[in-house]
Amino acid sequence: MSGPMQGSPAPNEHETVGAYALGILDDAEATAFEAHLATCEWCAQQLDELAGMEPMLAALADMPGSGTPAIGESLSARPSPRLAEKLVDEVAERRARKRRRGFYLVAAAAALIIGGPLTVLTATGGSDGGGDAMAAGPAQSAFQTMSDRRTATDPATHVTATVAMEKRDWGTHAVLQLKNVTGPKKCSLIAVGKDGERETVTSWSVPNWGYGVPNAKTEQAKQPLYVHGGAALTPNEIDHFEVMTFDGKRLVEVDT
Repeated sequence: MSGPMQGSPAPNEHETVGAYALGILDDAEATAFEAHLATCEWCAQQLDELAGMEPMLAALADMPGSGTPAIGESLSARPSPRLAEKLVDEVAERRARKRRRGFYLVAAAAALIIGGPLTVLTATGGSDGGGDAMAAGPAQSAFQTMSDRRTATDPATHVTATVAMEKRDWGTHAVLQLKNVTGPKKCSLIAVGKDGERETVTSWSVPNWGYGVPNAKTEQAKQPLYVHGGAALTPNEIDHFEVMTFDGKRLVEVDT
């Protein structure tokens, strides 16, 4: 058809954005929409939402109509402005869902970092260049309230570990304070039973600058690491704790 049906109302200018993006407006309609676009933030945003969707738009533009058009009948093969508008809505909704999903993942990760049962918590934060001191996390707070503690320093590695314990119905809640350890390395706290059974209490990564290093250049590196976790063994079933690297090196052993 060469134009709208006589007597039909003019389409809402906002509903033309999909047809404009598909390139199916005639010159007069495109000129009128561009004049509207210059002052309409909503339409400009919708066009931006279609950025990067060229392959989909091209596929839609080549979709056949209800019949079987001959080769080269491109105008009759293109979708209607209403279909184009549906495309705009679908793209916007999909991108909105993606943004919401990303937000939920970030929120869930933050919840685990702050309060997970086997969370790695440090007294400081930041990057290699330093960072501001953080408020005491759950592990450090628990450590300060637990009186049953054991401390040891390895004569070879010079790593110092203090393990605080408390009995729970399910086993043992243990909090580790670790000092004078440098990275990078990945470590685990292992509870070793009197019968030789070994249970991983928790694990963490040590950054380049380390934790609890007395002569460190930054306050961040001078702060000890606090981590906590649980073991099915009860306190009287535990013979000792070991701080082990993932490659099997023992950094320090703490007898109970």
